[in-house]
Amino acid sequence: MPASISLRVLVVDDDFDVTEALTELVRMLGHSCEGAYDGETAIQMALESPPDLLLCDLSLPGLDGCDVARKLRSDPRTSRTRLIALTGYSDPTAVADARAAGFHAHVTKPLSLDSLDALLAKEAEGQATA
Repeated sequence: MPASISLRVLVVDDDFDVTEALTELVRMLGHSCEGAYDGETAIQMALESPPDLLLCDLSLPGLDGCDVARKLRSDPRTSRTRLIALTGYSDPTAVADARAAGFHAHVTKPLSLDSLDALLAKEAEGQATA
């Protein structure tokens, strides 16, 4: 179901198929969405046009997801961007590292369409009350 409040979302994953599928699903749910396949590109895209929400894999080539989060948290242009780690790593150390790097939440892949819809709705609601 299309969202009542449209978010600007940036999906970051080095797996092309995951990025493309997730980007298309986010759009289908009524939000604008772009994809990046590495940390450097994600940072550049986010700083040029700050998204409302970044869904980022932790395991990326070059700069990993935690590096991306730290960089975006340190820049005033992306201070309001919500960061969610979307990863296959669910162990307590990965969760703690993601939080310490500046992620607001940690979600384990695979993510169902219903879970994605609920996540985006929650984020859109947060934007509406901000």
